[in-house]
Amino acid sequence: MALIDYAAAQKLGRRRYQDALVRGKYPYLPVLDNILSYTEIASTVSLGTMDIPLSRLVGTKAEDRTNAFANNFMPLLPEKSELAAKWSMLYDYQVDEGIRDPIVAFEYMNQFYVQEGNKRVSVMKYLGAYSIPGTVTRLIPKRTEEKENKIYFEFLDFYQVSGNCEVWFSREGSYRRLLKLMGKAPGDVWDEEERLFFKSAFGRFSKAFQMAHGEKLEMTVSDAFLVYVEIYGYDQARGQTEREMYAALQKMWAEIRLAERGRQVELVQDPEKAKELLRPSILNWFIPAGMLEPDTLKAAFIYTKTAETSSWTYAHELGRMHIEQILGEKVKTMAFDHADTEEQTAQAIESAIKEGCGVIFTTARQMVNQSVRSAILHPDVKIYNCSIKMSYSSICTYYARMFESKFLMGAIAAAMSRADHLGYIADYPIYGTMANINAFAMGARMINPYVKVHLEWSRTKEDHAAERLEQQGIRYISGDDMITPERASRRYGLYTVRPDGSVENLATPIWHWGKFYEQILRILLGASGDTNSAKGKKAVNYWWGMSSDVIDVICSENMPHGIHRLVDLLKNSIRSGSFHPFDGLIYSQSREIQCREGESLKPDAII
Repeated sequence: MALIDYAAAQKLGRRRYQDALVRGKYPYLPVLDNILSYTEIASTVSLGTMDIPLSRLVGTKAEDRTNAFANNFMPLLPEKSELAAKWSMLYDYQVDEGIRDPIVAFEYMNQFYVQEGNKRVSVMKYLGAYSIPGTVTRLIPKRTEEKENKIYFEFLDFYQVSGNCEVWFSREGSYRRLLKLMGKAPGDVWDEEERLFFKSAFGRFSKAFQMAHGEKLEMTVSDAFLVYVEIYGYDQARGQTEREMYAALQKMWAEIRLAERGRQVELVQDPEKAKELLRPSILNWFIPAGMLEPDTLKAAFIYTKTAETSSWTYAHELGRMHIEQILGEKVKTMAFDHADTEEQTAQAIESAIKEGCGVIFTTARQMVNQSVRSAILHPDVKIYNCSIKMSYSSICTYYARMFESKFLMGAIAAAMSRADHLGYIADYPIYGTMANINAFAMGARMINPYVKVHLEWSRTKEDHAAERLEQQGIRYISGDDMITPERASRRYGLYTVRPDGSVENLATPIWHWGKFYEQILRILLGASGDTNSAKGKKAVNYWWGMSSDVIDVICSENMPHGIHRLVDLLKNSIRSGSFHPFDGLIYSQSREIQCREGESLKPDAII
């Protein structure tokens, strides 16, 4: 019986051998000694006896008999060879009693190389075992700037807290991202129960990924697991069976394929480009089947908090009202507020779908993961999430280039102020906020190269950021972009505080979400088709600005005429594309060059 299995294993080995030759790859087991001949080892650490994941066992320590195995550890020698006899004996022993003697192996760059026990590894791999006991010595290379080296040292930090050597990513920063999704700080050491739960969940996912033929993709199981956890959440993944994971993987396979290609993002910066994208060949997946009646569609808007309590939600609600006024009977809209958790967001989306909405706008960054989950469950519904730099193909994301307006606000502030100190109040350090702060400072420095911008964070209603600035004698301040109906105040936009304490508003940036929604919905109204030909090919992010009328600046009539002319000149130049706020030589505070003379910052750098 064992000889029959040896013949089957040999067949697998020879098939792998031939496949490697066809692909121009080395057909035998990699040899660690050969790899180390051109590698500098910084230190050696004994890991003792541990369970080695068979998926991480890739080669042999020395060159002895390396040609006896294909590069998948399956045997190549004839059935009457000494190797075949010993292999068959080990097979019988494993089936009857189980192999318990640990192999001897070396770990280098989170891959294991066998010094003693190649046949045991071969038998266990053939039988589909998950791991094998082994006494391991870790070889730590010298730090370099190479990508693989950096990832390995990230792995060492992860191993230090988790004791897990199964997870291996192909992209930098992934270990930290995984820990964050698990709700853990980088230095939090896992207890034994956490290690077992994670190992079990990751093992089930690995099998589900294999069932989906994930080995054919140019990505690791861990890369796919990270995408899975991003979308479904770690707590849900931890409680799922292998079959449930497989079913979920089938539905989200487009996202896995997108991640395989490096999460390519199509950044659409003007409506004309959007029209090109939405022509039939690519348009089809934007138009849900059954969504269109003759020239009509139904759209839902999902908000955090309420329009009365949140200026952000208020701005989007004004956008929805703009749609109702401009498009009339062509578009029917619904609004759902208080979607402050993922569960509430899911409920709101489900309610919108039950009401027949084929287009759904989720208006906050924290709704993105649930938006993707809902889009996967309802492929005929088009969901847009208000965020930027999101690499999901099941939804579209959208944001506005508010930094264009903030640049003008900085220029106005510096032109109006007789002092070299300006104030800026921001809420959360997310993508758009950072660009806005930088643009305000760039605009101010263009007018007054000696100006300093004092930044204060205001994350709650009760925060007294404005008072802190005013106590420092700063009189020209950039505050909230819009008032909140519940808490009306003059301290919004760019304002100045007079000596008597009164406030004068000078200018305010406008998020004209209605213009964005109008243009997107007009394109959808004029479209047709119901296939999903573009899903999974790219992630589409809309990032529109002044040239699309999504962003603007309104100035007080009390400002000097010359400053009005300056604002009009800059605004028209930005609209036409002849002027870019982040142009030319730009230094960071640490005096590092961020942009060189004659160049402009790329969108990724700005975001």
